[in-house]
Amino acid sequence: MDTTRREALAVGIGAVAALTLAPVVPALASANAVDDAIAKFTSGKKPTVGKVAVSAPEIAENGNTVPIAIEVESPMTEQDHVTDVLILADGNPNPDVATFHFTPMSGMAAASTRIRLAKTQNVIAVAKMSDGSVFMDKKTIKVTIGGCGG
Repeated sequence: MDTTRREALAVGIGAVAALTLAPVVPALASANAVDDAIAKFTSGKKPTVGKVAVSAPEIAENGNTVPIAIEVESPMTEQDHVTDVLILADGNPNPDVATFHFTPMSGMAAASTRIRLAKTQNVIAVAKMSDGSVFMDKKTIKVTIGGCGG
C-alpha cells in the first residue's frame, strides 16, 4: 500500500494537533494525590509515626538513582507481623514508588531499592501491621543537579 504525500502530511498535522491539544498533566503530585494514596492503602486509618524507619542519603547527587531502605520494628510472628509497606515520593508526577509485601516467613520487615526522584522531596513509608495498625516515617531527600540544590 503506497502512502501519498497528502496522506503523510495529514497524519503529521494530526499528530502535531493531538500533542498540542492534549490535556496538560501536572508535573508534580499534588498533596491530595499523596494523601489519597495513603488513605487508600490504610483504608482511611490515620498512620502513627513510629516503628518504620526510612534510610536514604540526605543529599542525592543524581535523582535518577537514589538508594533507599526501609525497616519496620516487628517480631514477625504469626500473631504480630508487617503485612505491607507502601513507599511514596511526594514530588514525583506519580507519587506511588513501590509496595512491599511481607509474611511471618519473611523473618524481618526490611527492603531496599533505588528510586528516581524528580526534585528535592519527601520519601514516605507507610507500614500496615497484621493487627490493622498503621505506622509511617518520612525523610526529606535533597536532589542536586550538577552540584547545585534542586
